[in-house]
Parts: sequence; structure tokens; C-alpha cells
Amino acid sequence: MSRLLVLTTVLLLAACTSGLQSNTPPTQTYILRATASPAPVDHPPANRTLQLARVTTDPGLDSDRIVIVQTDHRMGYYALSRWPDDLPEVVEALAASTLRASGDWAAVYEWPGQLPARYTLYIAVRRFEADYTGGGRAPTVHVKFDCQVVRRTDLQQIGAFTAESSVPAENNRMAAVIDSFERAANSALAVVAERTAAAVSSAEQAATSR
Repeated sequence: MSRLLVLTTVLLLAACTSGLQSNTPPTQTYILRATASPAPVDHPPANRTLQLARVTTDPGLDSDRIVIVQTDHRMGYYALSRWPDDLPEVVEALAASTLRASGDWAAVYEWPGQLPARYTLYIAVRRFEADYTGGGRAPTVHVKFDCQVVRRTDLQQIGAFTAESSVPAENNRMAAVIDSFERAANSALAVVAERTAAAVSSAEQAATSR
């Protein structure tokens, strides 16, 4: 009798569980692609190699959530929407692709790199957000990076600059907002690639002229 009661209870629980259904929509994951076109190969010097340091972020940005900014200095996140990884990894992947496409480097190593590089690029993400404080229904996406270029042989900083971009979304749908994120990030990273290469070229010219 006791075995029969246990079996009946298990069957009832299984029936109840199978009848449960969630009405919560699934979380959507959004990817960003690097859009830089590969530059003509001009065979940069073999020792012109670059290491990307671990990307850092301002408070609130170090996660896979997509940040929004509202009035009264309020920070929030889009519901049921995320990046495929935490933001530092997303930015690092985009930066590495953009730098490699520039044709200015014999090699670009992502963090943590196992091979020695001549230069290191530090990127700090200051803004990566959809801003709703402008008064319209659709946000403006702001991306801002503070960067430092360091020569690894003597740990000398040879360049420091800010790269930023703002792109209004065409409407308040997630597809349009993500498109603005992609365009803003790629625009800012194009500046990062250009300024990093310029800093290294200046440092190398200064060294040869001594």
C-alpha cells in the first residue's frame, strides 16, 4: 500500500509539472560586428606587434547587460536583452578585428597574450550606452574610449587619447538601437586604430632621429 501511495504521488507531481508553462519571452542576445575593411597589405615591420591589455570599464558597464541612461542620472538596462559576453570581452574582440584590418601591425594579440609584443594598448570604456535624456522616444547611443599606448621595453607611455562617437537610433526598436551601437563602436574604434598607429610611428621616428 505504501509503495502504491508513493507511486501515485510521483505521477501526480509529474502531471502538475508538465502542465506548467512560462509566458516570459526568451532573452535575446545581440552581437556586434567589426565593419573595418582590410587595408592593402604593406608588410609592416616584424617587430611592430601590439598587445591588447584587459579592457576596463566604468562602474555599471562590466556585464553583459545593455545599458540605458534616463533622466535624473538614472542607469538601467534593456529587459530580456544582452550582449554575448561581458562588455570588456565584446569591445576587445571588436578592437582586435579593427586593428588587424588596419594593416599597421605584423600581429595583434588579444588579452591574455602568450607571446611578447612590442607595444601595449590599454582601453578604458567610459560610455557604452543608449541615452534617453534627449527628449525623443528613440535614444542616442554614446560610445567613449580612453586609450593609452605603452612601449613594453621601457614601459614608456607614447600616446594617450580619447575616441568617441554618438549615433542616434532611427527608432526605439532593439534592431535600430543595436545598429546604432555597432556604428558608434566601429566609428570610435577606427579612431583608436588610427591614433594608435600614429603614436607608434611618432615614437619610432623619434627613436631613429636621436
